[in-house]
Amino acid sequence: MKALIDCYARIIYAIPFAIFGLMHFMKGGDMAGMVPSFIPGGIFWVYLVGVALIAAAVAIIIKKHARLACLLLALMLLIFILTMHIPMAMEEATRQMAVSSLLKDWGLMGGALLCAGKFDS
Repeated sequence: MKALIDCYARIIYAIPFAIFGLMHFMKGGDMAGMVPSFIPGGIFWVYLVGVALIAAAVAIIIKKHARLACLLLALMLLIFILTMHIPMAMEEATRQMAVSSLLKDWGLMGGALLCAGKFDS
């Protein structure tokens, strides 16, 4: 029973990352404006993040390099929090959305770290 729960939990956790990754390709132009201005490359980073999200989801689902994928996913989410969500939370116009996104990514980062602890290295 535990193995079945672990399998479903892994898939349930990974699917949103795959969808977020696909959205980076479908709405890349819209997302390019979210890349902080001090980081050159704009749309390149949107697509790279899309690839990383899809790769992490696949790694988690098939349990190949899943621990590394979860650790890198947690790091990427922390970078989002520090470079996008916190600066946007400092501005009155974007505060509510930024705090919601910050809390979402904080929770997903915690989940990624939890998952990393469940996988063998």
